[in-house]
Amino acid sequence: MPKVTYRPASGDPITVDAFADMTLMEVALCNDVPGIVGLCGGICSCATCHVYVAEEWADRLPAPSGEEQDMVEGLDKRRANSRLGCQVMVTDALDGLVVTVAEAE
Repeated sequence: MPKVTYRPASGDPITVDAFADMTLMEVALCNDVPGIVGLCGGICSCATCHVYVAEEWADRLPAPSGEEQDMVEGLDKRRANSRLGCQVMVTDALDGLVVTVAEAE
């Protein structure tokens, strides 16, 4: 079972067990990670699951879809390592992934 560490905008890091084939957003919601809301339910339309992927992990994730890129480009707090948690599927290969929860827009 892969582990994911979430770093909320305020507060201590939270490391949780994640089931493979769940998204980062789903894992965060199941574990009450502060700052991850997932208002749209994971259909890539609200960006309330915006995270920053740790630099050492960024190249290990699949490239974002065009739809995700469009959503991220519209965010004021976007960075080069911005992703939407609803679009990142957890796999065993991502064991140890670290993401920082973006502050709400």
